[in-house]
Amino acid sequence: MSGGRVAGGVAIDRSRTIRFRWAGRDYTGFAGDTLASALLANGVSLFGRSFKYHRPRGLLAAGLDEPNAIVQLERGAATIPNLKASYVELYDELYAQPVNAWPSVNFDLMAVNALFKRFIPAAFYYKTFMWPNWLLFEPLIRKAAGLGQSPKNADPDIYAQLSAHCDALVIGGGIAGLAAALAAGRTGRRVMLVTGGAHWGGRFAGSEELVESKPAQAWIASALRELADLPNVALHNRTLATGHYDDGLVALCERVTDHMPLADRTGARQRLWRVRAGEVILATGAFERPLAFANNDLPGIMLAGAAAVYLHRYGVLVGRQLVIATNNDSGWHAAVSLAKAGARIVAIVDARTAPPPTLLATADAMGIAVRCGAAPERAVGGKRVRAVKVAALDAQGRLSGKSEHFACDTLLMSGGWNPAVHLHSQAGGGLRLDSALQSFLPNPRDGILSLGGAAGDFSIDSTLVAARGRVTDPVNAPVRPIWSLSRTAEPDPLAWVDFQNDVTAGDIAIAARENFRSVEHLKRYTTLGMATDQGKISNVSGIGVLSQLLSRPMEAIGTTRFRPPYDPTAIGVFAGHRVGDGLVPRRRLALDHRHVAAGARIEEYGGWMRPVAYPRAGETEAQAIAREVRAVRTGVGLVESSPLGKIEVKGPDAAAFLDRIYVNTISTLKPGRCRYALMLNENGTIFDDGIVTRLAEDHFLVGTTSGHVAAIAEILEEWLQCEWPGLRVLTQDVTTCWAVLNLAGPKARDVLDALDSSIDFGAAAFPHMQHREGEIAGIRARVARISFSGELSYEIAVPWRDVDPLWTALTAAGEPHGLTPFGIEALMTMRIEKGFLHVGSETDGATQPQDVGFAALLAKKKSDFIGRRSTQRPDSLRDGRRQLVGIAVDGTQPAEVGAHIVGVGRKAAIGSDGWITSSAWSPTIDAPVALAMVNDGAARIGEAVRIWDLGRWREGRIVERCRYDPEGARLDV
Repeated sequence: MSGGRVAGGVAIDRSRTIRFRWAGRDYTGFAGDTLASALLANGVSLFGRSFKYHRPRGLLAAGLDEPNAIVQLERGAATIPNLKASYVELYDELYAQPVNAWPSVNFDLMAVNALFKRFIPAAFYYKTFMWPNWLLFEPLIRKAAGLGQSPKNADPDIYAQLSAHCDALVIGGGIAGLAAALAAGRTGRRVMLVTGGAHWGGRFAGSEELVESKPAQAWIASALRELADLPNVALHNRTLATGHYDDGLVALCERVTDHMPLADRTGARQRLWRVRAGEVILATGAFERPLAFANNDLPGIMLAGAAAVYLHRYGVLVGRQLVIATNNDSGWHAAVSLAKAGARIVAIVDARTAPPPTLLATADAMGIAVRCGAAPERAVGGKRVRAVKVAALDAQGRLSGKSEHFACDTLLMSGGWNPAVHLHSQAGGGLRLDSALQSFLPNPRDGILSLGGAAGDFSIDSTLVAARGRVTDPVNAPVRPIWSLSRTAEPDPLAWVDFQNDVTAGDIAIAARENFRSVEHLKRYTTLGMATDQGKISNVSGIGVLSQLLSRPMEAIGTTRFRPPYDPTAIGVFAGHRVGDGLVPRRRLALDHRHVAAGARIEEYGGWMRPVAYPRAGETEAQAIAREVRAVRTGVGLVESSPLGKIEVKGPDAAAFLDRIYVNTISTLKPGRCRYALMLNENGTIFDDGIVTRLAEDHFLVGTTSGHVAAIAEILEEWLQCEWPGLRVLTQDVTTCWAVLNLAGPKARDVLDALDSSIDFGAAAFPHMQHREGEIAGIRARVARISFSGELSYEIAVPWRDVDPLWTALTAAGEPHGLTPFGIEALMTMRIEKGFLHVGSETDGATQPQDVGFAALLAKKKSDFIGRRSTQRPDSLRDGRRQLVGIAVDGTQPAEVGAHIVGVGRKAAIGSDGWITSSAWSPTIDAPVALAMVNDGAARIGEAVRIWDLGRWREGRIVERCRYDPEGARLDV
């Protein structure tokens, strides 16, 4: 068990007791503790269960590299899954529990998986769940997957985002980072110094090391005082560098209130910093490697460097009877510190045959047994290590001879150090293998400097020299590589490499046998390095094991790609204020209050909050939509269409300009006339459609879809300013200057005739697809006779401020005719009945004009326009392209949008014939109606098809798109 609290602990304040709860029990710690250090001090050794086999796991590390002690913090909306106990700062009333264990971490029923380990090795799921159908197993596998529980409530926290610029950004708060910040700050450069943890000093905080003839802690305190006095230096603790991008851009995540009790938190929980730095100095340190031997995952087995951190920083002794297994000097230094603190060092087991004489002399003086040229063979224990078996290593690095038994309550291991090269690599920096350290080191790169452990320099003296800008060659004691400890060439199947994902050296051997020998393939086949620690401990060890198996040098195998974020980061901090209404401001209609008062159900369409339908008491939404459709078809309905884009284009060259923009020829349009027009992008695919109205010889009103207004306004300006600056044209988006009411139905003219108006609405005076300006009920108005419903329809645009009295006038005049407000869904149902195109529903990134019935228009126009050349590519002209058609669906329910279409008797795979793009129940023809993009659809009218959606088949046939009034007679009344 833990040795409890001892003297020291520079990070904790023993005068402030903190109460917290873990796994259903109450504990106390001190201010400055982490959850991990406080639990260790309370004698807790079992922190969690492994992902796949649910083996008992204890603390392994002391920082972000911790793979085992994964916890669920808090409850309800405040809960946060999968945090590392070694990185969670203790605060009053903290509530935490282990993950991946049921009913408890001490008695986990899923531990039965360990009994079947032989049958569920790495990648077993790829082979096991193929027959008869993956879908049969998917629900159970999804339920078993994962560690913590995702929050079920909306995130109650808020997040901030900031930007900053500096001459030098120093990442890392250890000796190297402090020294680099001092050197840069003294020259007057603007410096930001950041560290992810709460405390400064790194692994040397509280240690007995000397820094320029001062104890480490005294030097750290002195450096911090000087840095705080420099006005050009900014210090940020609890600020983790998570991403390093091009041109000195670094993303930082600052934990602002995570260390505070929940009741005391105000403001932003975390901040995302975007820092642009002239120079990035990486003093990110290094991660200690474990050793791979049988049962090396038992609680009580941890890294030697972590044990030293818990001692110096938190005053916690990790055990009373310790065995240290190492292949480098670090294990010896930890042993000496722990022995001075009161631990009994049972033995130091060093894989090297000749450790430095000074270390041997120190151990001898302290009465510590030493075994050189030896390594652990197997740890013995259940829920905690009780002993370790040690054997000699032969020249090939294999265990041999009779094993020796050492009783202990803690086993510390040190397999060397891996520089934290992640941020260097994220920015495109290369790596090289250092054969002495058996670690990958960063190659020099302009604008990026690595110092200290991050550069493979583990000497304080040479690190200080390098921080001052002087070239130095550190002298590090070499390590003896022992990647997988076994008595044979075959790795031990119980030697763990990735502790969280339950990947063993034996699993790596399976991958190699099955030819997954690329390091990227190895990662995905075994899940090595894919846990919450992102392989900080396991990656290099896994590469070493693979190198040993393949007899290939590690540098030839290479490393996996390092990607941001450096450590799992809350999604909320990336979103910042862009959530809920902050994502996109809710745009409301001019008559929003009227719609709400009329009982409309409001939802977002194209960025605008618009009525879905107006259900009456006792009506379902579907019933309301059907009623509204029938009202428009037989009487008159009113809908607000203010969000439709309205862009005015004016100037002597306006007509020529719009000819270049649209597939249609706009210059032949006469004043007072309207024309439906298609706009393409440069790839020839349909980007938007709308009604273009010629108000005067040099004045046009361009109509767009609601969601594309801003984009099209920018596109028009871009072409004018960048490609055709000689054209005499001005454009202006006037969408929110004019509110629009659409009066539709066979009685629409009767309603308008009842109002005092300067416009003659008669069929002969005001034909379909024409435009008039005048007054209606004393309000200046622009009126277009256009229709998206297939009925007689007038689109009335008035100044935004005048739409309320217009609504009042229209509803009063329409009351004798049963005027009914209708919503977007009724309008969409009517346009599907008519077979009208809806950009975004019937179109995708490959849809061209000829696919939706505009081939003749393409052929007719002779002048050039945007996207024309792309419509002439071989793929655009080939036979069999998908074309827009109607689908008559059998049954009483609409087909699902996205459902696949397969020709009857055809051998095509599901979906190869096309899919449903729009679908609705038509109250007009009392049947489902649908539109679809189908291969060579125009030539297949009348053909029977089958419709498939999520395992369900339906019958149907391909029909003409227009299912209602195909002659268009109702538009011309």
